[in-house]
Amino acid sequence: MQNPQPRWCSCRVPDGVTRRQVLGGLSAASALAVAGWPGTASAAGPHGRSVTITVMGTSDIHSHAVNWDYYKDAEYGDSDGNTVGLARVSSLVNEVRAARGRDRTLLFDAGDTIQGTPLGFYYATVEPITETGGTHPMARQMNAIGYDAVALGNHEFNYGIPFLNKWISQMDAPVLAANAVHAGTRRPAYRPYIIKRMHVRGYPPIRVGLLGLTNPGIAIWDKANVSGKLDFLDLVETARRWVPVIRARGADVVIISAHSGDSGTSSYGDALPIENAAALVAEQVPGIDAILFGHAHLEIPERFVTNKITGRTVVMSEPKCWGQRLSIFDLTLTHSRGRWKVTGKSATTVNSNTVQEDPEMVTLVKKQHDAVVAYVNKEVATSTEEMSAAEACWKDTAILDYIHLVQTERVKAALAGSEHESLPVVSIAAPFSRAATFPAGKVTIKDIAGLYIYDNTLLGSILTGSQIKDYLEYSAQYFKQVSASDPVDPASWTNANNRPDYNYDQFSGIAYDVDIAKPEGSRITNMTYDGAPVADDQRFAVAVNNYRQSGGGGFPHITTAEVVYNAQVAIREAIVEYASAAGTIDPATFHTENWRLVRDGTPVF
Repeated sequence: MQNPQPRWCSCRVPDGVTRRQVLGGLSAASALAVAGWPGTASAAGPHGRSVTITVMGTSDIHSHAVNWDYYKDAEYGDSDGNTVGLARVSSLVNEVRAARGRDRTLLFDAGDTIQGTPLGFYYATVEPITETGGTHPMARQMNAIGYDAVALGNHEFNYGIPFLNKWISQMDAPVLAANAVHAGTRRPAYRPYIIKRMHVRGYPPIRVGLLGLTNPGIAIWDKANVSGKLDFLDLVETARRWVPVIRARGADVVIISAHSGDSGTSSYGDALPIENAAALVAEQVPGIDAILFGHAHLEIPERFVTNKITGRTVVMSEPKCWGQRLSIFDLTLTHSRGRWKVTGKSATTVNSNTVQEDPEMVTLVKKQHDAVVAYVNKEVATSTEEMSAAEACWKDTAILDYIHLVQTERVKAALAGSEHESLPVVSIAAPFSRAATFPAGKVTIKDIAGLYIYDNTLLGSILTGSQIKDYLEYSAQYFKQVSASDPVDPASWTNANNRPDYNYDQFSGIAYDVDIAKPEGSRITNMTYDGAPVADDQRFAVAVNNYRQSGGGGFPHITTAEVVYNAQVAIREAIVEYASAAGTIDPATFHTENWRLVRDGTPVF
């Protein structure tokens, strides 16, 4: 494969440098130099000697160790030429350390490290490190790269607290989460902060404090793993408690690593403290110099926020996920009257496609990577025809019906012989990836993992007919309102109000129309079960994933519905098991078009 052209991703182009020059092949180190960033030499400030330290940061690595797409069984690539993986990040870090001096640099992470690819799944469930005693590949790489500290993300809790604790025990770097506290207390369950002493040659020591903050949404998204064990406090409240402590213990610089976006909004309404609170922390808590943040999977090279109390600016940066970018902060400190004071600050991001993978990092995890590649390429069944999710956001497709089939059969079997055996079983699923396909012929674990990309587990809950209608009305907000006379262009009708595809839930077992010519709240029509209209008080057992049942996406009724099945069965593994047992995947045996888009009652397709 031809190497991609190097690119520098920062949106800032310094005076005298054209965009063409910037994109012409700069490494991390040369990009910083061209941008006019201060070098390693000291400078005499107005109040005494000054020195610049460089803080690097990653976030949302999501178990991307090397530049590989396990779903495509090929090197990662996208239309923008991005690359992924800590092996690339390591090369960037090496460049910056060489340019700045090892004694002037620190490296932090803002969470979501151990989940996200089949690599993370494999070492949590197939060959779990809690049973084998092996070292997690992300711990191997982070230790070798030399991270100074990492914060916990919400996905760190996906595999349970014992698994998380095992990973933490393998990490050389401190793992921080000040707002994750023992249930019913304000006592941190994890280390809240560190103070790192930097010994820059020729200068007094510089004490850098780092406070780690994680996401309150964990209480919803991983309710089964944390309920009754951990609480997750408000980020602003927690920072307000701990920043003065860090300052009182001698920190010259205070940085926050927060697994929280900067929009000030929450995907779960006001049920919990604000999900994306990083900018609010900068604005409302005095004493912070810089914030490395993540969770939103965006690239924000540099953002300045003015603290409302002190009037001082806080510099913030979010590196794009999966190791595609490295955030780099430069903080200039001036030494006067026996203390260091931050007198200058800036940030940017650099692109991991400007470097090759660090061969040491690739070698370090090669055996583990190869084991996962072999695993995902195992054949599990034969498909009688090709099935695609390309139109799954506006049509009832066979490939999503296969998820429904497995979920329905599993819940039916679990309820057999119970007091709920007579309830009709229906299923909820969403189109996680429009790129998902089952080829005609050999279907592998990789294909199934590409269809069901999340590590969700299966539950069965009871909803009434009226509750299901409410649920579907909420789901139908995914579509823009479209006139019956407009051209048929379904791709332009989706994702209304920025709702992602994974929050467009579809039901099987119940027939219904979604009338997108009607306003929100009155789109679900002709809802029937087994050919008869669904009664408001009719009861159904609903197969649903744990993310949705715990409140992810804010769908009505499901979080308070009675749970009648919860065996902690991983849905992806249930699909693999079902397909393996059947041997053949034949849409003719399970695909039923039970829902459709209509406009003023007329079918769109």
